[in-house]
Amino acid sequence: MLSYKELVELREKLSKEEITLNNAVEFYKKNYEKGKRSWHTTDWREKRKEIIKDKCEICGSTKTLTIQHRSHPRKYHECLKEVKNKYTEYFIISDMPIDKCEFFEYILKDYDYNPIPLCPECKSKNPNKRMRKKPQYLCRNCHLEFDEPVNKTADEIIDIFYLDYDASECHDKCFVSKDKWNKKQNLRQIKYKIQREKVENNSSEKIEKEAFLLYLDDNIKYLSLEDTITACRKCAFNCDMKKLELCPKCKNYYKGIQYPTCIQCLPEDKRKIALEKIEAGKEWHAMHKALGIDLII
Repeated sequence: MLSYKELVELREKLSKEEITLNNAVEFYKKNYEKGKRSWHTTDWREKRKEIIKDKCEICGSTKTLTIQHRSHPRKYHECLKEVKNKYTEYFIISDMPIDKCEFFEYILKDYDYNPIPLCPECKSKNPNKRMRKKPQYLCRNCHLEFDEPVNKTADEIIDIFYLDYDASECHDKCFVSKDKWNKKQNLRQIKYKIQREKVENNSSEKIEKEAFLLYLDDNIKYLSLEDTITACRKCAFNCDMKKLELCPKCKNYYKGIQYPTCIQCLPEDKRKIALEKIEAGKEWHAMHKALGIDLII
């Protein structure tokens, strides 16, 4: 496990190109000990002594105090995704064109075309398909009855896309990926995928380096104990495990971080509604448990 000082030195060397990205990553992995946490290091313990206060900054308790982080470092894949998104946005803003033939060949190779059914008369989409009555189709727009809908070819859809990026056809998810996911996508989504792949192919090393620097920044901030407070075990547990914080109004009960106050501090009418919902939820849970359908999703 690298110390704060070692992480700072590693980041500086990488940013100044005194060490290659591969060597930096290898050095980081070599010193990473599985199961060992940052608070097990001497460096952490020394910093903790310097900043920890004599009482919980949330509830004022003096029992079992700890350092509570208000933010945590992102995982590397999260940093990589952020940087890829940023580079892709730059590529889009620069308005680099994608060749129409290249676009068509890409779609033909990776996607199956599942055309949207159209009314033969007014060309409105997705006419109502009837199971028993004949003719089978009824247009909800012009009320025409017919047996077979018409549709546009993949070439026609792509032509429309290149003429009018905002055309309604460009939003239709009529292309199904040939991989195991069988994901339905529209032309705008496919174009974004191509742009992203081009960015990754052309700037892969720059992206990986920037992402790793971002990852190091997060870990350096975490080890610096910069964004921390002193908390008792109870407040720290409620914050980390239950996403709860002490109510700022009564300083007595805990509340969800998304709510302004706890239930007890709500006005009488709102408190009554909230408690009724909680009781109803408990009753439903008890009923499901009795029926053996209390599944955790």
